[in-house]
Amino acid sequence: MSAPSPTRTERLRSIVGGSAGNLVEWFDWYTSSAFGLYFAGVFFPAGGRTQQLLDTAAVFAVGFVMRPIGAWAMGVYADRHGRKAALTISVTLMCAGAFLIAVAPGYAAIGWTSPALLVFARLLQGLSVGGEYGASAVYLSEMAGRERRGFFSSFQYVTLIAGQLVALCVLLVLQSILSAQQLDAWGWRIPFAIGGLLAIAVYRIRRGLLETESFRNAAAKDTPRSSGLALFRDHPREAATVLFLTAGGTLAFYAYTIYMQKFLVNSAGFPRAGAAWIMTTALTLYMLLQPAFGALSDRIGRKPLMVGFGVAGTLATVPIFLALEQVRSPYAAFALVLAALVIVSGYTAINAVVKAELFPAHIRTLGVALPYALANALFGGTAEYVALGLKKAGLERGFYWYVAAMIAVSLVTYLRMPDTRDTSRILED
Repeated sequence: MSAPSPTRTERLRSIVGGSAGNLVEWFDWYTSSAFGLYFAGVFFPAGGRTQQLLDTAAVFAVGFVMRPIGAWAMGVYADRHGRKAALTISVTLMCAGAFLIAVAPGYAAIGWTSPALLVFARLLQGLSVGGEYGASAVYLSEMAGRERRGFFSSFQYVTLIAGQLVALCVLLVLQSILSAQQLDAWGWRIPFAIGGLLAIAVYRIRRGLLETESFRNAAAKDTPRSSGLALFRDHPREAATVLFLTAGGTLAFYAYTIYMQKFLVNSAGFPRAGAAWIMTTALTLYMLLQPAFGALSDRIGRKPLMVGFGVAGTLATVPIFLALEQVRSPYAAFALVLAALVIVSGYTAINAVVKAELFPAHIRTLGVALPYALANALFGGTAEYVALGLKKAGLERGFYWYVAAMIAVSLVTYLRMPDTRDTSRILED
């Protein structure tokens, strides 16, 4: 017999609980980027601002190297032992990484051991986020009902963006109550301590979540065991689809959000506080757009939104960055940043459900997580490093064309793949 479906109240409570945990996970992850302008010199004192940011971006990218490992390990674990169990483990690892960064001594105190501790903490967080994305994407997609699956699964990126937004809000608050010297010296440690404490609270929340009906039904049947070999042997087309549809989308997301704040300071010439305000306001509206795009995908399908992102992103990325080079008004900069974020919403709002709908339940988490993590390690996690490296070499505009080209690659995938709303392999309602 099939497992009983959750009631409407149970479904909503589980979606809210899973989303809240996702928010804290991504707050911890993005704090490193939001406060990188302040702690870069603590761990990497040599060189000027661009070199310090480049070194910090390299550490940020190292975390992405661990994401495929976390995606594989926790994807298999979630498929075999449950989505809830994997979500609980991922937040535990994120908690440990956040606390370690909060207390790590600077280079002046312990020399090279200081950046080594920073790298180790990012490795822990990379393992965590590698498992978090797949488990939370599948959990929200499976917990949502058939008719509103796009809408409810969009809350993965609502909370992902909210995590980044909360990190920026903490930055704005600290900028208002602490001097720049205090932030450089010790104030940057505060958000990491906050993130560690919030992760403890989320651990308790996740222990009380319901397991999804899809997993319970799959566990009750004699289905093949999830493994990396089974994924690429039995579902090579779906795995390749996830990898290539993610490549341009994740690069655009990190270019328009994570790198954009540094671009506004380091290239467009805005003060650090001004750049933070621009990004905070734009990201707030961007976050609110996600459920609207998700609901639209429930009505017209997933494919039109992804194709729209692919076309607009390919054509508009270079002009937007070129305009930002010249703009001096914060209002004009805000409008340009928001335009980029509206474009990428066609990917971010629905990418989780699209990937989940491609795979059967017994291998769904691994199928969503591993190809996504590989694409992130190659394109998303390296976005800042590539951008800053090209800037240092005097070829900054090459990054704009790189982003546009990768979006075009993903556009080919969007055009060739089916509309997963109509071919979904999530069978439960």
